Amino acid sequence: MNNPIAKTPWTPHPADLSEVRLTAQLEALVERLAQNIHDVWAQERLASGWRYGPRRDDEARETPCLVPYEALPEEEKFYDRRIADQTLRMILSLGYQLSPPSPRV
Repeated sequence: MNNPIAKTPWTPHPADLSEVRLTAQLEALVERLAQNIHDVWAQERLASGWRYGPRRDDEARETPCLVPYEALPEEEKFYDRRIADQTLRMILSLGYQLSPPSPRV
């Protein structure tokens, strides 16, 4: 079955979020979200038969990234952080307000 979308040139146009600033509290949230993004990705990979391997091999379904977030190389963490950062900035740019939870007593 032919996929007509695959034949159509596409240029992504993400929102310009360069003027959106995150508070220090939201900057800290980026790291927590990045960890969860990695865990969701890893859970999906494991569920579809992937396993840890020393190098990425799509045919063998192996990847060196099936490790805890803390053990990832910085370049891999950067990818997860960027998704979290851009998501928070987009939420704010749409007018939503984010505030930390009340302190627990």
